[in-house]
Amino acid sequence: MSPRALKRLLVAAALAAVLALIAWRALAPERVRVRVVAVERGAVEWTATNSRAGTVEARLRAKISPDQGGRVAELPHRRGDRVRKGEALLRLDDSLERGQVAVARRDVAAARAEGERACLAAALARRELERNRRLADEKILAADLLDRLESAAREADAACGAARAGAERAAAALALAETALDKRTVYAPFDGILAELSTEVGEWVTPAPPAVPVPPVLDLIDPTSIHLSLPMDEVDAARLAPGLPARATIDSHPDRTFPGRVARVAPYVLDLEAQNRTVEVEVELDDERLAETLLPGTSADVEVILERRDGVLRLPTASILAGDRVLVVEEDALVERTIERGLSNWDFTEIVAGLEEGERVVAAIDRPEIRAGARVEIEPADGP
Repeated sequence: MSPRALKRLLVAAALAAVLALIAWRALAPERVRVRVVAVERGAVEWTATNSRAGTVEARLRAKISPDQGGRVAELPHRRGDRVRKGEALLRLDDSLERGQVAVARRDVAAARAEGERACLAAALARRELERNRRLADEKILAADLLDRLESAAREADAACGAARAGAERAAAALALAETALDKRTVYAPFDGILAELSTEVGEWVTPAPPAVPVPPVLDLIDPTSIHLSLPMDEVDAARLAPGLPARATIDSHPDRTFPGRVARVAPYVLDLEAQNRTVEVEVELDDERLAETLLPGTSADVEVILERRDGVLRLPTASILAGDRVLVVEEDALVERTIERGLSNWDFTEIVAGLEEGERVVAAIDRPEIRAGARVEIEPADGP
């Protein structure tokens, strides 16, 4: 073959190779861009969450009204004041009761004086009887006179007893009057903060009649008893127990979580019509100072940590398909694998078998072209 012919042959072969490459690229399937996550080691938790919104509550909270009606004479504290147990929160006009106490005290003094007089007379009658008995023994005193003296002594003793009973009755009447006076004042049943006060000096307040709801006059809250009350699904009831760690999110403190512990699990399941059956769980926050600042009634959610494993292989739970399947990147294609899972929550799932540390798994199957066998291009990770 001549050099010119050989040259033409080489040019034709190169042109054919270029055309073949162009055709292959045109006919080859387009690579699918996917986001991947690496199988890594870390912590995985098994958690239980509340089935409906929980509530910040105060374990010690008293909504108080006076036992009796009357005009408000004094309000020693205002809303937001801290009070000590036994401090007066409200006083009603008690002029009538004070007068009754004063009268009762005078009755007590008079009854005691009468008792002393009657008992002195009884003692004198007994001494007189003893002297005359000696005379009767010596036949100096007539028998009928001794009988009259004995009757007089017994009568004096009875008068003394009656006077003492009268003094006790007067003392009981005084105690009753003092109790009535004391009921004109409302006292703090525990240390706390006066959250609400719905009356003012000079207004008339009335106690709630039986079976008639009347708004309370005072609302006292113990801030040291703040906790979270949450309804948990009944399926988790057997695993919930006091002492389990928990994480709380509170609507008044968005984008933050607060550690705490389960303080109480209700001993029964609440069955309300048209609602799922739930068991009430109380959670106390580790940060007691923060807890004291929370307002009762605020919404809250909690994750109770039932079990935790550290240093295990894990994947984001969203990357696992139904049937415990995942799409793994092998070279430049997707391969489907079945895994065996361990602990799992909304964020991470423990991988017991089926994957090795460092392997890359498709993070989300959000397009139909992301499937086993597809050629892929890995999207770069988001920068800082």
